[in-house]
Amino acid sequence: MVNIVISAVTCLVMICSVLFFPKIKLGKIKLDSYWVIVLIGAAVLLACGQTDIVALGKSLIADTAVNPLKILVLFLSMTILSVFLDELGFFRFLASFALRHARGGQQKLFFSLYFMVSLLTVFTSNDVIILSFTPFICYFAQSAKINPMPYLAAEFVAANTWSMALVIGNPTNIYLATAFGIDFVHYLSVSILPTVAAGSVSLLALWLLFRKSLKTPIVGTAVREVIGDKLCLGVGIAHLGACTLLLAVGSYIGLEMWLVALVSAGSLFLFSLVIFACRKKKPRILGGCLRRAPWQLVPFLLSMFILSEALHMQGTTAAIGNFLGSDLAVLKYGALSFAASNLINNIPMSVFFSSMIGSAGAGTDAVFATVIGSNLGAFFTPIGALAGLMFSSILSEHGIKFGYRDFLELGAVAALPALAAALGVLYAVLLI
Repeated sequence: MVNIVISAVTCLVMICSVLFFPKIKLGKIKLDSYWVIVLIGAAVLLACGQTDIVALGKSLIADTAVNPLKILVLFLSMTILSVFLDELGFFRFLASFALRHARGGQQKLFFSLYFMVSLLTVFTSNDVIILSFTPFICYFAQSAKINPMPYLAAEFVAANTWSMALVIGNPTNIYLATAFGIDFVHYLSVSILPTVAAGSVSLLALWLLFRKSLKTPIVGTAVREVIGDKLCLGVGIAHLGACTLLLAVGSYIGLEMWLVALVSAGSLFLFSLVIFACRKKKPRILGGCLRRAPWQLVPFLLSMFILSEALHMQGTTAAIGNFLGSDLAVLKYGALSFAASNLINNIPMSVFFSSMIGSAGAGTDAVFATVIGSNLGAFFTPIGALAGLMFSSILSEHGIKFGYRDFLELGAVAALPALAAALGVLYAVLLI
């Protein structure tokens, strides 16, 4: 009972921190409060002595697919591969190209941005795209003298919808797929049609929401971006492409995904160091990659793993899983994971639901439904995903207000119809 109370209080305080005190100031240092709260909650739980620390430690370092350390290595390595390209200005260049060639006015601009973000998200991740494109949209909208909201909404919805397509698109995909032994190709074969359905419905919903605003003419000029270091750009694209290919075939040749990503990131750093050494220049771009990597995810995920594992050891997740059962798995787990993501964030939700699905014997139907809920839940409230927390923080830095109510309005218009479409198509796919 103590573990349940501590976990519930931790999640409640985390939600309050996002709403009322998103930053904690320690002297000159500012920290995101959400992961600090969860870290304190995990520490209190361990201090109460209600959990077998030895067993918890063994599960933390166990050589299994759901080892949180492996998942962190995979996600951080993939993020660094993508951030390297962003440090070179690759994503800003692509966005600039799309925006400068949208001569048909704001509607063409809107659709160009949506499709650009969707395509890039499929091969990188939603978090990287949010970090890369959000500041650019703010700057562009200011110089073009247009309302940034349609484009910010399109970017955020596209990034958190098309992140479902590949297993590498979201850390929740990675966790759930590896937990149940779903390989890269099998994941893609099931997820692609629900992703297309959700993407199409959400795009239509966004266009209906912003169509009047998009009729306003563009009176400013686009920002022109130029990539200076084409050699490093080629090296970066080659490494990201090779990594994605190896992830696709890795399960067939005995390569674990975390190891593929780690070696790819390490190779990229090695190649870059050689290039900069030959030029006799400091590799500042590598420093930028390390600074921008979401290191706060490390204490956050590990702390949430401790809370979830403690509840699992106590039998809580098994009891909930047995109560839900395996009937109507797509509907139950899809809707509940969507709701739970907006109560405790989609990463801890995935850890918690992984144990529930295993206990209930719900199988891959429930796994893919939970993947859908974890991705689409990201644009219902800012608590839904790490991407939402980063998105709100970036907009705040640019003086743009996009609060809890704005998220709910966007979610009601785009997330709920997309969820219904994705779950419906998933059910049809699994029947085939």
